[in-house]
Amino acid sequence: MNFKNLSLLYILAAFFMGAVSCSEKPQEQKPVGDPNEKPDASYVFYEANPRVFATTNQLNAITARLENIQDLGVDVIWLMPICEQGKEKAIGSPYCIKDFTKVHPQYGTLDDLKNLVKKAHDLGMKVILDWIANHTSWDNPWTKNKGWHSTDASGNIISPPGFNWTDVADLNFGNAEMRQAMKDAMAFWVTEAGVDGFRCDYAEGVPQDFWTEALAYLRTLDSDIILLAEGDKSWIYEVGFDVMYAWSFPGTLENVFGGKGGASTLFEAFNKDMSNVPEGKTRMRYIINHDTASEKSPISRYGGERGAMAAFVTATMLEGCPLIYSSQEIGYSKSLSFFSNNVMKWDSNKAYTEEYIKVMQAFNSTRDVRVADPVFANTGNVAKMTYKNSKGEMLTVMVNTKNEAATVRVPLDFIGKEVTDLMTGETIVPTMEMAMEPYQYYILRK
Repeated sequence: MNFKNLSLLYILAAFFMGAVSCSEKPQEQKPVGDPNEKPDASYVFYEANPRVFATTNQLNAITARLENIQDLGVDVIWLMPICEQGKEKAIGSPYCIKDFTKVHPQYGTLDDLKNLVKKAHDLGMKVILDWIANHTSWDNPWTKNKGWHSTDASGNIISPPGFNWTDVADLNFGNAEMRQAMKDAMAFWVTEAGVDGFRCDYAEGVPQDFWTEALAYLRTLDSDIILLAEGDKSWIYEVGFDVMYAWSFPGTLENVFGGKGGASTLFEAFNKDMSNVPEGKTRMRYIINHDTASEKSPISRYGGERGAMAAFVTATMLEGCPLIYSSQEIGYSKSLSFFSNNVMKWDSNKAYTEEYIKVMQAFNSTRDVRVADPVFANTGNVAKMTYKNSKGEMLTVMVNTKNEAATVRVPLDFIGKEVTDLMTGETIVPTMEMAMEPYQYYILRK
């Protein structure tokens, strides 16, 4: 993201706002209503862990819930690994792949996947697969091909160096035949199942030149393919990925909601994330995913249901692609291992789910306003971001990040004006200050 120089008009406006309230100054002075603004093209990702939908025939169980997933404003369903899993030295991880072109029998069949993809497309959503290019299971047939895996000095196949991933065997990307087989396997799911792209696991563990070749090849099959990388290296964009993780942001978010630092540290982390993002690329922002959910639930991480909701609003309304991990929309309160089945009761917290739906409706209905960079305000414990497009339409999001009451100054352009509270649909006229309950948030449009 490239931040442009301030105009004189904006400087004067910022000065005036400072005169109104010396206790609340813009933390990051950025232009709003920029004439060169571009549309917000971010996706809403939904990470579907098959093992929380059913104990068998999980693909069909996900298909049965596609309308519910659509209600969350989802654009892209990311299916966690569905390929056949290995058994030799295995510990139950879906990231231990025996066959890159077969569906794991517990999940269903290739036809089940095709039906899921077709229905998702009919509902206006896309489907991407979790792809594991770095390693295979120990009983994957590729281990029989000489030179396809990394070996030690004695010629024995090894696990990925530097990790305790003893259940998998490291691939050798110096072998041209293996590289071609990997590209062919990825192409199989695009041509045979109609999937729309991939989330690439541990993308940094795979050589850059492989990704450059493979992603360019995939784009010859589907020019609109979606390519999401797990990683944080700047070269990830250079090799062809469009989206990568906002890697450090969840940790900063958890610290702030845990009482370590004010809201300004969130915006510092956001600016650092976006400083090296090329035009047309973005980051995926989240409060939880399958890895972190296996340690603690969002309810535990962010101070209960209200804190988790407030954290989700904060992460979602910043620039980037929001992620919803299957289970967080019902406020699941326990750790959730993805190595075993743990079927969710999807109607167990209907009010919480409905609130998620409303937040995502607010997100999707304000894409036309969130086209210029946000203006942040240093408000202590309240995270406040304001957007303005070239038509003069504005959005402000204010989130109390602490489990204590707060008072926040309303942006100058909203004071005494009729604005819409997007969570209630009501028209309100804010005064100069608004009281906020613990973890309360406002999403206001003018």
